Amino acid sequence: MLTPHPLVLKQLLARWEAVANATATTPQALREREDTAYTLCVATGTRDVESALAAARKHLAAAPELAGATADRPGAPAVRRSPAA
Repeated sequence: MLTPHPLVLKQLLARWEAVANATATTPQALREREDTAYTLCVATGTRDVESALAAARKHLAAAPELAGATADRPGAPAVRRSPAA
């Protein structure tokens, strides 16, 4: 099973916080919120944003060595493979 890289989840969570707390109600702002929610759901394999947020936080908590990763780290993969069972 593929799991999202913690850096990707961290960026998605930050993006969600920004768009969820935005007061703009323009079509572009609403589209950005919908796109971010959809991307979070796809990345976490969930169907609603609340479940996606919980799953993303759970994945990040399970990868503490990568929780401090930043966007400055070039070459970080967007997705990593889980060990085969």
